[in-house]
Amino acid sequence: MAKDLILRRQDLISNPTPRLPICLVLDASASMSEVVEGKFERTGQRYYKDNQEWELVTGGITRLTLMNEGVKLFFDELNNDEIAKYSAEVSVIAFAGNAEIVMDFESLSRVHFVELNEMAQDGTNIGGAVKMALNLLNQRKQEYKDAGVDYFQPWLVLMTDGKPTEENYKNVAQELSKLVIDKRLTVFPIGIGEGVDMNVLGLFSPKRPPLRLKGLRFKEFFKWLSRSVSITSQSTPGEKVSLDIEGIKGWGEL
Repeated sequence: MAKDLILRRQDLISNPTPRLPICLVLDASASMSEVVEGKFERTGQRYYKDNQEWELVTGGITRLTLMNEGVKLFFDELNNDEIAKYSAEVSVIAFAGNAEIVMDFESLSRVHFVELNEMAQDGTNIGGAVKMALNLLNQRKQEYKDAGVDYFQPWLVLMTDGKPTEENYKNVAQELSKLVIDKRLTVFPIGIGEGVDMNVLGLFSPKRPPLRLKGLRFKEFFKWLSRSVSITSQSTPGEKVSLDIEGIKGWGEL
């Protein structure tokens, strides 16, 4: 951990490009492992998890697999962009009943996305995951300041197909909303499937309504996100950058 911190600080010295920190907060609960496309075979076995009974099958493609493919595409797109790859820094937090840091902020040249697996704990701890993300962002911003490196307003992407199973999410949503209103954070709350509680996601998005992913268009979303990162990284910190509203129609809906 200490070695990683030293490398991160050295990178800020060797590459003084203004940074855009992006934290992906991704649902890895049992429901994300539901098979949603492709051929599969029934095993006849059933199990109980996350307050729901599930049927065990073999084969098929899950929401989690499709989300992993989308995130990998996001990393690939950023690495292929001559400006964004030096500006963007991405961290990944996965959550189910608990939340955990899968990737801390790091130069894209030194990281490779590690695919998410279904987490063992029951539940959907959205509040804990978002709070962890805010702490990570605050820590990285302080490192920028200590190194004298300028940075863009941080981004937080929240993707879930469920609803919180803990009450603290309301307090965390208030904390996040204040940052958004004060123009210290940009947030993208994205709902997946029909089981997601869009009203809860709305608490995390005080300036614009949350969006629901159209079908299984994870790759389309992350391609749009990478283009947005590219446009932002070519601007000046503090400069207003408009989102590609037309592009949102390709993957999202209210």
